[in-house]
Amino acid sequence: MKHFKFISIAVLALVVVIGWKETTPKSATKKAAPKRPNIIVILADDMGYSDLGCYGGEAATPNLNMLAKEGLRYTQFYNVARCCPSRASLMTGLDPHQAGMGWMTTDDFKLPGYRGDLSHNVVTIAEVLKAAGYGTYMTGKWHLNFDPKPWMGKENWPLQRGFDHYYGTILGAANYYDPGYLARDNKLVNTTNDPEYHPEHYYFTNAISDNSVKFIKERDKSKPMFMYVAYTAAHWPMQAPPEEIAKYKGRFDKGYEELRKERLEREKKLGVVKADEELSPFNGPSWANEPNKPAMLRRMETYAAMIDIMDQGIGRIIKQLKEEHMYDNTLIFFLQDNGACAEIIGNTPVVKPIAPNPNHVRKLGPDSLIYSNKPVTTREGKLVMEGHDVMAGPADTYVSYMQGWANVSTTPLRKFKHYVHEGGISTPLIVHWPAGLKARGEFRDQVGHEMDIMPTILDVTHTPFPKTYNGHNIIPIEGKSLVPSFTNQPINREAICWDHEMNKAVRMGKWKLVSEAELMRGMKYKSSPWELYDISVDRSEMHDVAAQHPDLVKKMNDIWEAYAIRCQVLPSPWTKVE
Repeated sequence: MKHFKFISIAVLALVVVIGWKETTPKSATKKAAPKRPNIIVILADDMGYSDLGCYGGEAATPNLNMLAKEGLRYTQFYNVARCCPSRASLMTGLDPHQAGMGWMTTDDFKLPGYRGDLSHNVVTIAEVLKAAGYGTYMTGKWHLNFDPKPWMGKENWPLQRGFDHYYGTILGAANYYDPGYLARDNKLVNTTNDPEYHPEHYYFTNAISDNSVKFIKERDKSKPMFMYVAYTAAHWPMQAPPEEIAKYKGRFDKGYEELRKERLEREKKLGVVKADEELSPFNGPSWANEPNKPAMLRRMETYAAMIDIMDQGIGRIIKQLKEEHMYDNTLIFFLQDNGACAEIIGNTPVVKPIAPNPNHVRKLGPDSLIYSNKPVTTREGKLVMEGHDVMAGPADTYVSYMQGWANVSTTPLRKFKHYVHEGGISTPLIVHWPAGLKARGEFRDQVGHEMDIMPTILDVTHTPFPKTYNGHNIIPIEGKSLVPSFTNQPINREAICWDHEMNKAVRMGKWKLVSEAELMRGMKYKSSPWELYDISVDRSEMHDVAAQHPDLVKKMNDIWEAYAIRCQVLPSPWTKVE
């Protein structure tokens, strides 16, 4: 008995000593550092604010809905109104003009903000994280270098801007069945001669998802992972497999106006917009006057299918993360590059080939590369067709879904892609990170911008932002970390400013100042007067109160003017005319 008592006392003493040692500062310094999270940024293309199921849309998005339910949904998050400027802002944490991408990649205006090519005075998320020990991978649409030609260099291709591996399109749009300027790492390939990917039926959205899964499997497992998944869905052309389109047969038969009303009610029930939010006026042709309803319905059915297929692919990425026990400590962002696209593509009065000289079109060989985002023939030799009556979906069609459906996608907001009214720049943002977020299924109404994604990533990975990189001085980061908003704290900033094609805006607190511009021939533009909205009660920008607040208009105008000089918006390529 005494012997047992002696052992008990000894064990107790040992436990106390061990416990004491674990709480001392000296011992604490020996603990393993917290494991840095994996990061996945998923970017969709040319979709409207309300297209996802968890934001009010009709398309089936169960995987994104699940991420929203397990994570956070932001209701006042913004992009930059256009594809490549938006990508520049996302990847660099800057205003796109600071990155040299104030307009498109088709023209170099020889002005600092409008080179059409990613500046070397900026760094990408991939460059910074790679230097910090991350494995870096990208799939999908790049669109951040001057439009390439076969003989041009690859100075600004993904691998030269920080990614270890890449699969996707260098250009800004693509035929989904045979995308042009398709690359694996630094080599151009096509859908038949790619040595690493041979699906039975090629479809670009699936290829992006499948190669994302491939990169997760093959990654350097000694490093944390950063992956950028840049889908082209649901950018034109409206193309999807027939069995996916068939899911949506009849879903949109009520037409534009009625579907907008139904979406708004769902948005209110979800909490995406306020219960008393107004529906902006319908900005498009009346559904009652649409002369070819079957063709226009097919376009929207195809659009929904394209979103559905993207969500299925995101589901496969999630599945792989879970299988590799990465899911809990992977921070996932989902957002969109601009508002819904009202561009008129392939809407000629008669159905005809898109080839200017169809009799001279040659069939593509198995090794033929496509140097265009709009191939005039399929690989099997079918001419690609356009026209108002074209039934969207197959590889031999090339049409957009037009302004009426774009107006549905932006419900209840005004305007579309290109413009900086709410419909052009508002994006869903879903943030999901089981190991790092305590909140589940909550909304966040903090005002944020896609240039905030980079500083957020650097914040959670404890990675400093460089002052120099590869011998170049680096422009200081413009965005703000979203980390305070994870616990519903404010993001402290004075204002956010926009410019695209001299459409301009300022968001300061609850106020938004906005002006629409019209580009004209001869590099000129006309600018409309400033409009002022109280976004806290008028997200749909229905009630201009500029006349009631002249001092506020002047203050916000001065903020925009200072931004335009600091961020290289001015000088611009365009001259204002009265």
